[in-house]
Amino acid sequence: MRRLKGNAQKSQRSKERIHLNEHFTYVKLGRFVLPSVIMMVFISVYGIVDGFFVSNFAGDIPFAALNLIFPFIMILGSVGFMLGTGGNAVVSKVLGEGDKEKANRIFSMLVYTTIAFGVVLSLAGIVFARPVAVLFAASEEGMSAAEKEELIEYCVVYARIILSALPAFMLQNAFQGFFVTAEKARLGLLVTIAAGLGNVIFDALFVAVFQWGLVGAAFATALNQIL
Repeated sequence: MRRLKGNAQKSQRSKERIHLNEHFTYVKLGRFVLPSVIMMVFISVYGIVDGFFVSNFAGDIPFAALNLIFPFIMILGSVGFMLGTGGNAVVSKVLGEGDKEKANRIFSMLVYTTIAFGVVLSLAGIVFARPVAVLFAASEEGMSAAEKEELIEYCVVYARIILSALPAFMLQNAFQGFFVTAEKARLGLLVTIAAGLGNVIFDALFVAVFQWGLVGAAFATALNQIL
């Protein structure tokens, strides 16, 4: 009886799981891509959540600094999307050809490459955070010299804390596609949702409760990228 029940559960899970080699209808395609779409939404709200807590508990200049430097961070992190998207296509092709061993080797190589690029870009971003902040702040009008200097300092601190976790952020971006290729899009979705909710919790704790300001928001985001 238990064996029959177990077989029935396996059969049900097999029906619910979408395989890459099966015929896709619009409904199945929607089920397949929806987790990836939601994952992208949760990743994009990192800056929004930080901005909400910083604007309400840290002040105007830290909030302006966050919005000013965040695109620079996302540009560096987008390399993870690039490696994940391109590499995922190669891995999917090789898996479709039935060479799982080669697909594993390519996957491992892409993971190592993403980590290596992450470390290099992290160090470069930390070094060039101040020149970039100065360049961005130059376009800010209506601020005194002292306010601009404060703005730049906040930009540098926020960028350097988050960029210290850039390899993890790039891996997070790359693994979105790989979760889908591994036919585990739902698992990837759950991991991303957990990290997104964790970002809200840590932002509330570090910024609202501990009053760490922009530094707390940066630590909250970096910690959840690592998670």
